[in-house]
Order: sequence, then structure tokens, then C-alpha cells
Amino acid sequence: MRVVIAEDLALLRDGLSRLLRDNGIEVVAAVADGATLIREVLAHRPDLAVVDIRLPPGYRDEGLRAALEVRRQLPGTAVLVVSQYVEQTYAQELLADRGGGVGYLLKDRIMHVADFLEAVRRVADGGTALDPEVVAQLFARRRDDGPLGALTPREREVLSLMAEGKSNAGIADRLVLTTGAVEKHIQSILAKLDLPQSATDHRRVLAVLAFLQAEQG
Repeated sequence: MRVVIAEDLALLRDGLSRLLRDNGIEVVAAVADGATLIREVLAHRPDLAVVDIRLPPGYRDEGLRAALEVRRQLPGTAVLVVSQYVEQTYAQELLADRGGGVGYLLKDRIMHVADFLEAVRRVADGGTALDPEVVAQLFARRRDDGPLGALTPREREVLSLMAEGKSNAGIADRLVLTTGAVEKHIQSILAKLDLPQSATDHRRVLAVLAFLQAEQG
């Protein structure tokens, strides 16, 4: 796997580079701003870009804008954005194209090395990885009178784990269920939300997230 990193803090940028390289992942470039990120991605065509949302010069959403531009110019490029805080509007914008290969993690999650590396690999493979806190806030803002209100408590737990990008087996392990039980819950969730089933997990997750975004409006 080949990765480009965009992070303005030199210590964190170097730490991420070392962490990925120590785990067999090639870091082809590590940059400090969005414009350089775009240039390096176009030059190297990596499997994944790991991008801080807030980059110079304004430290607002320059990293996100650069990530979206990368996706526009090189469709299919996987993007994992990291942030100090949950910023729901940015998460929604990143997920809007439903193309898969996207992730949104809080920087604190990087300290959990195994989880971070799992997210990196999942996103690079075309899946999704949403920080549990991001998912929790999306759910907290839902409208109780919408279709989500029809879900059972267990179905909401399953849906939350789907949104994080967990596989059926991963959900079963977390909730101490059989994979067959998880599959039945997912079928029920998709039916209640009137969402088409998909053969690929990341499209299923993105469809659910798109629904949650609509509910917040």
C-alpha cells in the first residue's frame, strides 16, 4: 500500500510516517498543506491519502477541500481525514459522493495503533471507517419521528457498527451474536429505512449515512 500524508504538525507528520512504515506501508510523500497534497497525489497516485482537515494557511477546512479535490481529479483515491474534533458538516461533505474508500477519525484514535492501522487498511481497500464519536453524534441529532424511530434498540446498535465500517463478522463479535443474526438485523434495518441492499459493505454503510444526513435536515 502507498500513502500520502498531509499534516502541518511536523511531530505528528513524522510520527505517522514512521508508524505506517514500521507496519509495512509505504509513505511516498508527507506534506504540510493542501496544495502540496494535491500535487503529490497527482504525481504518485497513492492508494490512500491521510489528511488533517485543518491545514495552512487558514486552518479551517483546507485539508478537507484538498481531499475533495483529490477525489474529483482522481476518482477512487481513498481518503482518511483526521480531526481534533467532530465536525459533522465536514463528515457529511466527505461522504457525499458515496464512492467508498473514505474515513473520518479523531486524532485521539491514532493513539490506538491497532485500530488506526485497521482503519487505514479498510479505507484503502474501498471501505469506510468512521470514528465511533462521529457516528454517535450523527445518531444523537436524528429525528425521532423519522424511519429511525422504527428501529429496535438492537438494530440501532447494529446500524452504528455498520456506520463505523464493521463487517458482519465484526458486528457479531462486538455484540456477541451469530453472523446469521446480524444478517437478519441488517435486512430488517434496510427494509425499515427503505434502502436498497448492496453487495458491497461500504455502499451499504454510505447509504445509511446518507439517510442519517437527510434526517438531520
